[in-house]
Amino acid sequence: MAPESPDKSGKPKGAGWLSKLRPGVRKTEAPRAAETPDDLWVKCPDTGELIYRPDLEAALWVTPSGFHMRIGPEQRFRYTFDDGNFERIETPVSPDDPLKFVDQKPYPERLAAARKATGATDAMAIGYGKIRTVPAVLLVQDFSFLGGSLGMSAGEGFIAAAREALKREAPLVAVTASGGARMQEGTLSLMQMARTTLAIQELKAAGLPYVVLLTDPTTGGVTASYAMLGDIHLAEPGALIGFTGPRIIEQTIRETLPPGFQRSEYLEDKGMVDAVTARKDIPQRLGSILGVLMAGRASRKAA
Repeated sequence: MAPESPDKSGKPKGAGWLSKLRPGVRKTEAPRAAETPDDLWVKCPDTGELIYRPDLEAALWVTPSGFHMRIGPEQRFRYTFDDGNFERIETPVSPDDPLKFVDQKPYPERLAAARKATGATDAMAIGYGKIRTVPAVLLVQDFSFLGGSLGMSAGEGFIAAAREALKREAPLVAVTASGGARMQEGTLSLMQMARTTLAIQELKAAGLPYVVLLTDPTTGGVTASYAMLGDIHLAEPGALIGFTGPRIIEQTIRETLPPGFQRSEYLEDKGMVDAVTARKDIPQRLGSILGVLMAGRASRKAA
């Protein structure tokens, strides 16, 4: 190899301090370490522990402490349906900004940012597949889309899921996660509480099961409507479930609330929730419940 040409000092280019001790030694650049992805480690919201992301994904996003982290519709569909196979059902399109609402920024800008971040058009996603061999329609509310708030589009999504269940003569399972009604749509968002309730009554009239899985958090107008109208109510461990948050209640009544107030375990003890079920056990439990309820419907139809 030809020697490097000297620089202005007369030393070969790339020469370092070692060349002063031993002529001919050149400085070499250390190879760069492979860059570590930014999201390779996830912090547990419960303990602050850093968890290796592939391990967390394998555990269905449940931390070693048992904390059930929030997950989106695609993950929920894969975890719930048999072998992760399902058919995606499109949700209807609603007007984006019927009231021309502006607070700190125009409502359309908030919608655009949420759509860019989630890749979804709104907070509801619908899938159809088999849950432990029982065909079912699964509606999943995405908290990462404007807090899973209930607006016109989310209401239309719920009604579309109910009608799909009626068309296919299949049970409807709703997975709730919401901060309540969407304030940017005013009274139009509150109307969805009544509209979704009517859709549930159509399911009941047809003898089709409606099962609710309550996840963290389920609050506000969602709790006051379709989240509490199921034939069976399951809940993930530690989920916050209620109408008004505990902080507001304490400020209003000026009293300290009991430990675990509005958490799924507390509500199971008080009879508001039928069963608290770990995420890994949800498909099996849902399949058992739906199998029994649909067998009862078949018996009634035969009679």
